[in-house]
Amino acid sequence: MYTRQYRRHPQTCIRDTPATASRESRSTRPRIGIAGIAIESSTFTPYRSGAADFEVRRGTAEILARYPFEVPEAEYVGVLHARALPGGVLERAVYDAWKQEILEGLTGQDLDGFFFDIHGAMSVEGLDDAEGDLITAIRSVIGPRPIVGTAMDLHGNVSPTLFDACDLLTCYRHAPHIDAWETRERGLRDLVEHAARGHRPHKALVHVPILLPGEKTSTRIEPAKSLYEKIPGLLEHPGVRDISCWVGFAWADQPRCKAAIVAFGDDQQAVEDAALELATALWQARHDFVFVAPTASFTDCLDRAIASDARPFWISDSGDNPGAGGADDTTGCLAELIARPEIRSAQISALMVSLVDPGATDAAVLAGIGGRIDVEVGGHIDTREPGPVPLRAEVTALAQHPTVGEQAAALRVLEGEKPTGLTVVVTARRSQWCTHPQFDRLGLSMTGFDVVTVKMGYLEPDQYDSAADWLLALTPGGVDQDLQRLGHTHIDRPMIPFDAEIPAPARADVRSGSIPPSSPESREDL
Repeated sequence: MYTRQYRRHPQTCIRDTPATASRESRSTRPRIGIAGIAIESSTFTPYRSGAADFEVRRGTAEILARYPFEVPEAEYVGVLHARALPGGVLERAVYDAWKQEILEGLTGQDLDGFFFDIHGAMSVEGLDDAEGDLITAIRSVIGPRPIVGTAMDLHGNVSPTLFDACDLLTCYRHAPHIDAWETRERGLRDLVEHAARGHRPHKALVHVPILLPGEKTSTRIEPAKSLYEKIPGLLEHPGVRDISCWVGFAWADQPRCKAAIVAFGDDQQAVEDAALELATALWQARHDFVFVAPTASFTDCLDRAIASDARPFWISDSGDNPGAGGADDTTGCLAELIARPEIRSAQISALMVSLVDPGATDAAVLAGIGGRIDVEVGGHIDTREPGPVPLRAEVTALAQHPTVGEQAAALRVLEGEKPTGLTVVVTARRSQWCTHPQFDRLGLSMTGFDVVTVKMGYLEPDQYDSAADWLLALTPGGVDQDLQRLGHTHIDRPMIPFDAEIPAPARADVRSGSIPPSSPESREDL
């Protein structure tokens, strides 16, 4: 596990330096702009992401405070950074307003470099390539001279437009993402170094037409484990500075969604060779990807969990995982938990965490701890069967997030006035409960129940360490693991797993250098 401790060193930054300062008078430190919008968006979930879903930072001080590491020596110009839990397609008006604010903040700035702080899988109403659209607009303001770098989630997408507009592209090397901040630190340091020298590296991109859910590409298991372990060796090749493998984002229906290899460095031939070598390794493993845990329907998972001696036994409600963009309120699993005789009789203790339901959460807050409420839970956003589930419950705990103020409640489900074995966590906002502190706020233990059902795909580190056993339930939802059930129509073909075979990467597939960025096509059917 990645345990490196970061520290900030504010003296390395000059904040909000006036754009009128000449390059000669700014010493030798490069002037670096920072902005971005970071969200992972499923185009298959009915949820629409809006401004209220984001944490927005404005200005240099606020944006630099986001990074839990010592930022490299530079003059920074922070404009706007917006970040949200994965969700649905972003409302166009919200995107357009933030885009305009970013462009106005960068206008007239004399920059040596720009850090494009994004996730890489944002979808916006009417756009097929949101990050490509945004970086194209930014390039139109800052011009071709600044070095542009980005550090992304490996579940992001690298379109030709994004590749052409950026000079340095890197991404995480672990899933779960234990190296997220390490990657951003690497990306920012590489950018500052290149910007200080005014050096634009050589680069290469190879797309591989594979589209797989993250739960089949965890770096805990093969073949992704060995694939990403090839990166250190490729970095030893003379002339190669960085090489990254993007798995791509499976739950958006766009041509850019596919695996991508990007390398950059000081030697064009070495960079292209490295990119093609890693792309070929990915292609060779194309039929070997499997789920990170045993899979079954939720009914079968629950049967096995109840019969098992392993405690706690965790089950992932993977099709409604909010960490990938699910609505966070499908109720199929909840209804089955309530109906199980072993849970109704309290012979088996079970936890369902969590469902977003502002109405149920407000009712719990109003009733207070110990109060009893009759509510319909879930099924208000993603209304597929069985829809809102009526239940009577006792409020056993209430909590509020210390920074964003999110209300949450633990509800012990009752049969009549008698407690059952089921506790359900409801929240006022979409959220993903994956750490000990989140559970602790409601007085819950990750190891305190016989069966824990969680809206997740693969388990995050605290969850993984807490589970005595674990199954991945292939449940329906906006981030269904069975991609064929979703109905992609705009992705490129052939594509694994939609087609039986794809061609091997070839030298002709390598995209190198840079061309003037052009506006990506819009599409009005999102």
